[in-house]
Formats: sequence, C-alpha cells, structure tokens
Amino acid sequence: MQFGIFYEHQIPRPWHAGDEHRLFKDALDQVELADRLGIDVAWEVEHHFLEEYSHSSAPEVFLAACSQRTKRIRLGHGITLMPPNYNHPARVAERIATLDLVSDGRVEWGTGESSSRIELEGFGVSYLEKREAWEEAVREAARMMCMEPYPGFAGRYFTMPHRTVLPKPLQKPHPPLWVACSNRDTIKLAARLGMGALTFAFVDPSEAKFWVDEYYETFKRECTPIGRTVNPNIAMVTGFMVHDDADTAVARGLEGFKFFGFALGHYYLAGTHVPGRTNVWDEFQKAPPFPAMPQGGIGTPDQVRQTLETFEAVGVDQVVFIQQGGNNRHEHICESLELFAARVLPGFRERREARERKKAEALAPYVERALERIPPLEDTRELPPVESYPVLMQNRGVDMQQLMEEQGRSLATTLDERRRAHGGG
Repeated sequence: MQFGIFYEHQIPRPWHAGDEHRLFKDALDQVELADRLGIDVAWEVEHHFLEEYSHSSAPEVFLAACSQRTKRIRLGHGITLMPPNYNHPARVAERIATLDLVSDGRVEWGTGESSSRIELEGFGVSYLEKREAWEEAVREAARMMCMEPYPGFAGRYFTMPHRTVLPKPLQKPHPPLWVACSNRDTIKLAARLGMGALTFAFVDPSEAKFWVDEYYETFKRECTPIGRTVNPNIAMVTGFMVHDDADTAVARGLEGFKFFGFALGHYYLAGTHVPGRTNVWDEFQKAPPFPAMPQGGIGTPDQVRQTLETFEAVGVDQVVFIQQGGNNRHEHICESLELFAARVLPGFRERREARERKKAEALAPYVERALERIPPLEDTRELPPVESYPVLMQNRGVDMQQLMEEQGRSLATTLDERRRAHGGG
C-alpha cells in the first residue's frame, strides 16, 4: 500500500500579514521532507474563492515548485477542475505535460468537476451540466497529449480547431488519470472509465471494503477507458497526526481534521457564505460538537499501523493523509511524518512489491480487455493548412496595408471622441 500527503492550504481566520506566504513555504518544506522519508505522493487541490478552507487556486505552480525540491515523490493534482470554463482542455494538457517534463515523469493527473456554488457560478459553470463538461474535457485533453496534430473538436462545452498541443508529457500516453469521488456512485464511475478513484468521503476500514470491492468488480466487468490507458487504483483520504502519546496526537491533529470536515460542509452542503465577511473558523468554534470521524492516521504509531493494516487488508491501494488542516502546526506535522516513516512505514514497504505483483497478475486479463475498448486515434495526415493573417487576407483579396491604415484612423477617431466626452481638448 502506498501513502500520500494532501494539501488544501487552509488558513482559518483571523488572517495576519505573511500568513499565506508562511503556509506555502511550510508546505514546500513538508513535501521535501516527505520525499526524503519515502512518502509516495504529494496531492494538491484546485479550489477557487473558498476562504479559510482552501487557498490553493494554482496547484500547477505549487507542484512545479515541489518538483524542483524533490527527487522521487510523485506529484498529484488532487484535482484539476476540468469543466472548460475553469480550464480550457488545451491549457490543461499543456500544463500537465510541462509539469511531467520538469518533474522527470512524476505526475498523477487527478481530475474533477467541482460542486460548490461559489466556485461553479464564479466561473459560469452549470451545476446541471458539470458532469458532462468534465467528461468531454477529460477525454479530449487526454487525446491532445497523444496526437500530433490534434484534429480539433466541436463539442457541447468547448470547440477548437486542429492544432499540435505542446509539449508532450514524458509519461506515455499520458500521466495516470484519477477522478475525485465522494460516494459509491462516483467510485463506480471511476471504475467504468478506467480511472483511479481519489475518494474524499471519510470512511472506516469496514466500509472501505465495500467501496474497494465495488470499484474492482465494476472495473473488471464494465471498464471502457476515458483516457488512452487505465489506472486501476483506489485512494482514500484520512486525518493524520502521530505521537507516542495518544492524547497528544489527538490534541495536535483532531481539531484541524474536524475543521477540514466542517469547512467542507460549509461550502458544499449546509453553509451560507458572505464573501469577505463570513468567518468560517468562528462558526466552527460555535457549532455543536462535530460528528465523530474515522481518525485513521491520528494516534500512536501502533494505533495508526493497526488502522492502516486494516485498510491494506481490504484492498485500498493508497491512504492519503490530511496533515495540513485548520491550525495544525508545521513542526507537529514534520514530527509526525518522521515518526510515521521510522515506526510505521517500513512494514508496508516490505510488503508492497509482492502485493503489487499479485494485483497486476490478477487484473492483467481485465486490463487487456479494457485497453482493447479504447477507440483508435484518427488519421490526421490530411488536415488543412492554417494561413497567417496576412496570407489569409491576401488570398481573400484584402489589402492588408489599407486595412491597417483604416483601423488606425478608426482608433484615432474613437480616442478623440472619448477625450471630448470627458471635457478634454
């Protein structure tokens, strides 16, 4: 089983000068430490306008910075918002490929559709059509990374002409694809489309077994890949704070984990928010006791190991730790990572190779069958040329010099009219 760390970049109010700067610098230090300690993946979200809950609106920038301070840890978009009003698919393909190149092929390409009103309406994304927009964009962005040239697309949610999308990723045909999942229906969707399931529902190991079983049963029976390859994996998110004293671990980590859950509920389920005014941390402090959550990676090394071994036994492929939540302190996060790496990680690492080999052998016929369902790429040898504007105008009988002079006269007239309207000379 693999292990990841997860970043929302949370900053509860009150905010002070330098808080965001310090948070990002601390997170970079933590990822660098995790790389040295043998953690497998650093995941970074993309969110917009979600005050206190997530100040991570440009994950490609943060992950690029991580790539230059690390050597082996994989760099995961957890996730890239794919409806085209958020990110044009060609821009996603360009950014994912560039990050893959500068990181020497360490990208995990997580995707998602978004579901908070503040984000969706901020970018003009329809709540009722976001799933279809996500699916269209993911499929085409994957094709863009593989085709030279890309033949163009006229879809419902975006349209573009034929172009060669550059650069191409180091990993072929493209980095492993994931999708954010919050319930069992989206788990099955991930399996049907051949994507890794990055789950954000907090479940205990007994419930995780049903999620895992449904995912792999669906993958074996129904998988038709959305991308150009498959990534049969299921990752589950949980809290994290390790200390030799159980009460200290809880005191250091549980409040931050609960704030993570409360703020998520505020923006996605039950909250009313006034941008720039609502204090989510105050509401969290005043709210009734937060419901019990599976603590997962919060506890002593022995407690955490026992919980994680249960996840391992039911077939979870990766456990992702929410270590930076609420007001969790940087030094406590680093201490926890070091203790986890020294006292918990070695046993899982010893079992990993045999476990992954057994899984690969069991899935091999189903993977082969799924890959056969990927439609072939079109023949792009006969696409029309794209003329530069002067050539285009010449071919249409337009005098480019005359056109530019007319445009210049029109602009001068407009400026004169604006000066007169404002009382100018």
